[in-house]
Amino acid sequence: MTIKPDGIWPPPANPVRIDAVELHMAEGPHPVFTANRQAIEENWQVEAAANPYLFNGDMVLQRHLAFDDGVIRGVAHVIPYSTLLWWRKQPHPDGALHLFGFAVLVSSDGAIIAIRMSERTANPGQVYCAAGSLDLSDIVDGKLDLVGNMRREVREETSLDLDEALADRHFYASHADNRIVVFRFYRFSVTADEMVARIENHMLHDSEQEIEGVVVIRSAAREPHRYNPLMYPILDMFFGSMDN
Repeated sequence: MTIKPDGIWPPPANPVRIDAVELHMAEGPHPVFTANRQAIEENWQVEAAANPYLFNGDMVLQRHLAFDDGVIRGVAHVIPYSTLLWWRKQPHPDGALHLFGFAVLVSSDGAIIAIRMSERTANPGQVYCAAGSLDLSDIVDGKLDLVGNMRREVREETSLDLDEALADRHFYASHADNRIVVFRFYRFSVTADEMVARIENHMLHDSEQEIEGVVVIRSAAREPHRYNPLMYPILDMFFGSMDN
């Protein structure tokens, strides 16, 4: 099945408000994987030798995206994780789009609670919201369940339940270099200290050990943390709105 969504990409605003996300799955391999299979495998051998904790499991990578009247529509393929690792190293990562979700955890005292990734991951030392790429468990009836992915990743990485929080009405999306994050603010009724304590207790028993630490963010300042760049629009939006 081939689907070419109508509409523009990228959106004219960055970030932009999103009313819905409709992500369909297509059969067959992603063209990026087909065209670069040998280079992908060679890069994986290097990546796996440097970090034996990496797992070359199946995930989802977009082929087309469109934005039309508040809706992101897209077509994706299943790929091995090694494809993403190779693709994101390219000077001009064309031919694909990596869309994922951030549930932005907000404490009752106005902080954003993020995580710092451990050396076991492909993003060691980076600070961003608890999240993970879309994978096979997020495919429901041929479509991708982005909200379900966000709920699962937050629970697995922090033990926090998004159903305990008050979700903002709207989603937003920001993009850079064919990477797209769809984010939503989830406001918890407990303080930052209480949320940190819950996450750190979870870390003690987490066999995956993907998290190096919990980060409490109280301003849009770029220092002292090594943020994933897609965090910047989120911090500017959240803390800028508090200043107004």
